Amino acid sequence: MTDLSRPILPGALPDKRQVAASFSRAAATYDSVAALQRAVGEGLLALLPAGLAPSRWLDLGSGTGHFSRALAARFDTATGVAVDIAEGMLNHAREQGGAHYHVAGDAERLPLGDGCVDLVFSSLAVQWCDQFAAVLDEARRVLRPGGVLAFSSLCVGTLEELRASWQAVDGQVHVNRFRRFDDYQRLCGASGLQVLGLTCQPHVLHYPDVRSLTHELKALGAHNLNPGRPSGLTGRARMQGLLQAYEQFRQSEGLPATYQVVYGVLRKEG
Repeated sequence: MTDLSRPILPGALPDKRQVAASFSRAAATYDSVAALQRAVGEGLLALLPAGLAPSRWLDLGSGTGHFSRALAARFDTATGVAVDIAEGMLNHAREQGGAHYHVAGDAERLPLGDGCVDLVFSSLAVQWCDQFAAVLDEARRVLRPGGVLAFSSLCVGTLEELRASWQAVDGQVHVNRFRRFDDYQRLCGASGLQVLGLTCQPHVLHYPDVRSLTHELKALGAHNLNPGRPSGLTGRARMQGLLQAYEQFRQSEGLPATYQVVYGVLRKEG
């Protein structure tokens, strides 16, 4: 397949090795705790333009391949390519089927040829990319004229309850940072792609206790990966302080965890 022709050079992903390693370790547990990911991905599928019939699609940040399989079922005559930065996720996805090709690669520097796909589908992956403008540039490059980029991501306000609770305890960085929604608006507007839709919608999950939430984040591989995060184990006193601070947010359904989800659908004109 000559379109998969640009290799990833050694050392090209120095800032993302930790992200890749974390998600690789989570491959076996990810699907068991991925309720948010499923709901958001299904929402993104529902936003695809009517009549879209790609001959080749790309699942970018494909993870365990859940939505590769959904895309394969929906576009059953198309060729599917799954790209992920985490080898552990790709190995898991290969065993499940879905995409025809599973390729290790970085969304900011795709190992694909120009104009080789009709759809780039990326659900809850690009929030881990430092340069979203580069993601948009790469999507525009690999899309054929008339092709569609559909993505979901997270923005500021995500896990705000957890962030505020930790802030009350020690003020250190315990929760992943995300870009602002107006940054998504600005970058999509300057991408050279036609913006068909760009929205931010809150998605709230509830947990019986804080440990259930933090266990799920670890099982997803989405626990704290920020520079400046505390090293070593969290002491008993600090953890007790976190539990007490989070209780102020408790609702009848349990402790809320709010995710601010960005949905974007863009088209390459031509």
